[in-house]
Amino acid sequence: MREREAQLSLLLDTAMDAILVLDGELKITRLNPRATELFACTEDDLAGENFLGFLSAIAAAKFSMLAKELQARPGERPLWLPEGLEAIRWDKTPVPAEAAISRYLYNGAPYYTVFLRSMNERLEAERRIRILVEEAELLRAVVGEAPGEMGIIGRSAGIRGVCNSIRQVAPTDATVLILGETGTGKELVARAIHDAGARRAEALVRVNCAAIPESLIESEFFGHEKGAFTGATARREGRFAQADGGTLFLDEIGELPLDLQAKLLRVLQEGEFEPLGGTKTRKVDVRVIAATNRSLEEEVSDGRFREDLYYRLNVFPIRVPTLQERGDDIFLLAEAFGRRFAERMGRRFDELTDEDKRLLKAYAWPGNVRELQNVIERALILSSGRKLDLSRAMPQADSGERVEFATTASTSPQPAKVLSAIELEELEKRNLLRALETCGWKISGPKGVSALMGLPPSTVSSRIKALGIHRL
Repeated sequence: MREREAQLSLLLDTAMDAILVLDGELKITRLNPRATELFACTEDDLAGENFLGFLSAIAAAKFSMLAKELQARPGERPLWLPEGLEAIRWDKTPVPAEAAISRYLYNGAPYYTVFLRSMNERLEAERRIRILVEEAELLRAVVGEAPGEMGIIGRSAGIRGVCNSIRQVAPTDATVLILGETGTGKELVARAIHDAGARRAEALVRVNCAAIPESLIESEFFGHEKGAFTGATARREGRFAQADGGTLFLDEIGELPLDLQAKLLRVLQEGEFEPLGGTKTRKVDVRVIAATNRSLEEEVSDGRFREDLYYRLNVFPIRVPTLQERGDDIFLLAEAFGRRFAERMGRRFDELTDEDKRLLKAYAWPGNVRELQNVIERALILSSGRKLDLSRAMPQADSGERVEFATTASTSPQPAKVLSAIELEELEKRNLLRALETCGWKISGPKGVSALMGLPPSTVSSRIKALGIHRL
C-alpha cells in the first residue's frame, strides 16, 4: 500500500494538469503542485476549502449541476468541458481553464476528481501565431537578395539616405512617419527600423488603415469584450494589445477616420485605451511607425486630418524615393525579383540584357517597386527559357495587345460567349485585382477601390475575402 501510495503521489505530482480530489460536499481533500500553481497559493490555502469558492458564480453553478448529473448517473464516463470553467486565483484574478470531472465511490463515500488546464497558455500561443502571420506578410518583401543595407536593395543616393535615417532613429523609441508613393517599399523601411531597434525580439504588428471597414476599425485597434456589439461572440485582443512591448506599423494612416484619430492620439500620448465595450483602462508600451502616400499637411489644411495627431506622428519623417528617382537600382531590384520567382518556379534565370535594361529605363513606373515586381513575375511566366520576356510583359505591350484584340473583334464580330459561373468569378477577380493595384490597395476614401467601383467599402472587403485575393 505504501508503494502504491508513493506511485500515486508521483503520478499526481508530475502531471501537467491541475488535479484536485473533492469529497461529497465538494471540499478539497487532495491536490497536486500544478493546482497550487494554477490558483497561485499554497496547498494549505486550498486543502479543506469548498471548491466552488474558487470558481466564478457562473462556473460554480455549472459545476454543481454537473456534479448532480454524475451523481444521478453512476458509472458515467468523465465529463469533458471544452468551453472550460472560469477559476478564481488566490489574488481574485480570473483564469479560464479547460476542465474534466469524474465521480467515484470509495468505502461507500462519493468523491470527485477535477482536472484543470489553464487556457492562458493556449490563448497566448494563438496570439503569438497571429503576430507571426502578420510578420510573415511583411517578410514577403525581398530581403538580402541583392547589394544593399538592412535588407533594402539599392545603391542610389536616395536609398543611402533612407538607410542613414534608419540607423539614426532605430535605437530610439521615437515615432516615425514614412512618406512615399504607393509601392515604394514603406513596409520594408518599417521592418528595417524595427529590426535595428531594441524591440527587435518583440512583435511588429501591421495595420492597414485603408483595408479595414470603418465600422470595425476601433475594434481592430483596441479589441472588444464579448457582447460589445452584434457578432462579438468572444473577447478579442486589438492590435495595440498584440504589439505591447513591440512595434505597431500603421500603414495608410491618412485613411483613418477623424473620430478614430482622437482615440489614437490618446494612446500615443498616454499609452492607454479601453477595449470596445470594456470599462477597464489598459496600459501598453508600443512604438508607433506610421506610413502614408498622402500629404498630411494638405489633409490638415482641408480638415481631414487632426493637426495635433500630425505633429505627434511627424517626430522623425523619412521619405522613400520613387523608383524613377533611384536610377540603376531598378536593375538590382529586377534581378533580385527574377531570382526569387525563378527559384519558386524551379527554373533558371539569366542576367538582364541591354535590351531588358532599355525597356526598364524607358517606362515611368507609376506603381513603383510593387509594379516592377509584378512585371518581372509576368515576364518570367511568359518566357520559355532562361531569359525574361520583358517585351510582352511590360505595360505598354499589354495595352497594345488589348487594342489589337479590340480592333480584330470589331472587324470580325463573333457571337457573344455566355460565361460560366467559374469564368464570371475569374473575371470579377481580375477586375477587382486591377482596381486594387490602381488604387494602391486602398479600399475606402476618395481614392480607394470603393469610390472607383461605386461599391460600399464593406462590400469590397467581403468580395476580396470571398475571392481569395491576397496582397503580394
